[in-house]
Amino acid sequence: MSVVVLDVVGLTPRTLAHMPRLRAAAEPGFTAPLDTVLPAVTCSVQSTFLTGRTPAEHGIVGNGWYDRDMGEVAFWRQHHALVQGEKVWQTARRTRPGLKVANICWWYAMGADVDITVTPRPVYHYDGRKSPDCYTVPAALRDSLTAELGPFPLFDYWGPKAGIASSRWIVEATRRILDDHDPDLTFVYLPHLDYDLQRHGPHSPRARTAARELDAVLAPLLDALAARGSTVVALGEYGITEVRRPVDINRVLRREGLLNVHTQQGMEYLDPWTSRAFATPDHQVAHVYVTDPEDEERVRELLLATEGVEEVLDRDGQEKAGLGHARAGELVAVASADSWFTYYYWLDDARAPDFARGVEIHRKPGYDPAELFFDPADPLVMARAALTVAKFKLGIRGAMSVVPTDPTCVRGSHGRLPDDPDDAPVLLCSSPAHARNRFHATEVKDFLLACLGDGAAD
Repeated sequence: MSVVVLDVVGLTPRTLAHMPRLRAAAEPGFTAPLDTVLPAVTCSVQSTFLTGRTPAEHGIVGNGWYDRDMGEVAFWRQHHALVQGEKVWQTARRTRPGLKVANICWWYAMGADVDITVTPRPVYHYDGRKSPDCYTVPAALRDSLTAELGPFPLFDYWGPKAGIASSRWIVEATRRILDDHDPDLTFVYLPHLDYDLQRHGPHSPRARTAARELDAVLAPLLDALAARGSTVVALGEYGITEVRRPVDINRVLRREGLLNVHTQQGMEYLDPWTSRAFATPDHQVAHVYVTDPEDEERVRELLLATEGVEEVLDRDGQEKAGLGHARAGELVAVASADSWFTYYYWLDDARAPDFARGVEIHRKPGYDPAELFFDPADPLVMARAALTVAKFKLGIRGAMSVVPTDPTCVRGSHGRLPDDPDDAPVLLCSSPAHARNRFHATEVKDFLLACLGDGAAD
């Protein structure tokens, strides 16, 4: 029996209500609430699904963190070795050495000991240009998928144009891989609900439309899986909730003289090497790195007094929350339910670094949901974007400076543990064999092993 795991980002009772085809896939089986982990963000939760461990154990304390050895803030790294602990397929292979596994766009795919890999991987040209592409194992798979489906739609996967095209490409790639390679265990990442729910909020008409769009794209895959007799597991990493207040946590630290910057060509850059405290914001959770232990209580009190900050976890609090790992900050701030953290550290937009106005997930010292928007304050933004794209096609380098630095456009976020069950993730399965009334994210690995017929993990 083959198992296909669909990671439907933002899958909650609220979004599932508008996805009749996905609901129908679970009618022979079951649907159950799924308790997530802190932080409820992609890299952390996916790693928990695969290992059955908390972030304290597998080490993925967020979508990024400050690497103390390198002295760099590193977000959205891709090497699988960063995830500590035995993965579900490694456990299964103890009794099924020939288990064939496919990873289609789940994070930390590069270097994983699976048989088939597809993951976004742009071409970073020496002149600064970035071209859409993907990395695959086997290598020839990249050529065949590109020939049949076109290049991986990177600019529809993330950025102001992000939309259904990327999830459609992933679904079509999955169908071809199932037909051509017949894996026993397949992981598929479907990001579509992440976009308009962050842009417009989960209660918006656009959110309902996004759920219907994804459901329609999934329909042919679900039909194919039913015909194959595969067990389908669909789950969400987190639920996106309505927010109204961005919290500039690094600006709070800077105004208190704790965060330092250095300046080049009039642009300010975070200086983690001389800062006494700085944060790596990640949606509604921020790791706060404090150089001197004697500053920790001062920083904690400062943040607790900041509007939009609900709690600040010290090392003891992190241990209780399952987040006590060496990669974590000395403190971890958690936003109020209606708030989220920006990464901004400059006090004057005129001194912002040039990457602030572009889609630059690796250089920003934190997550930036404003990358989902064209700057609404710029009446020429679409024309400038079109001109830049035209230059790219001609091989002319240039910056796509279209992202706003006013974060008030963001209407949805996640990361803290949800208060409302309608905003919490769910797990669906097409088979009733291992049904439960409720799951925790740490129990997903054992559940998948049971679906494969391999029993529970050690």
